[in-house]
Order: sequence, then C-alpha cells, then structure tokens
Amino acid sequence: MRLAETRNLFARTLTFPADRDAVLDAVGETEIDAPYGDPETLQEVLARTDEPGFDSADELFDTVLTNVGDQYIGRKHYDDRGAQGGIETEEVHF
Repeated sequence: MRLAETRNLFARTLTFPADRDAVLDAVGETEIDAPYGDPETLQEVLARTDEPGFDSADELFDTVLTNVGDQYIGRKHYDDRGAQGGIETEEVHF
C-alpha cells in the first residue's frame, strides 16, 4: 500500500478515538511501500512513537507520516534553491 493511501485505510477500518492496541490489531501488519528501499509495516512505524491513542484518522496519518524511515525520503539534504552540500558549483546571479 502506498503511504498516501493509509489515511483512507484508517478512516475505513478504525473507529476513533482508537487506542494504540486497537490500531495495531486492525492495521499493524499492513505494509507501506517504500520508494527507496524495503517496505515497513505500520507496526514498525508506530514502534517509533509512544502515542497511547489517536483521536482521528488524520492524527494517526500525521503520526505515521512523521515516523516513517529513511527509505521514504528522496535525496537527503537536497536543496533546489542553492548549492548542493559537498558539491562544488559556480553560482550565477542575474
């Protein structure tokens, strides 16, 4: 499942407020596809937080989004607004 689809999964599957155990029982084994590595289960993602429960699907989605691993991040330290760290470039100003 894509990360963006998890919010709808939470809204369809869970009744809120939902405690952590209810969330893990219902959707904990769901794998989230990772664009840059191995997928993670929701259980693995939620293990990085100590939230006891969630008041809404949006709150749960925000928690998941905040705690996914590095394999969900594109080029680390990428900044399209200036020079790249560690890469020599000649800046041109107009």
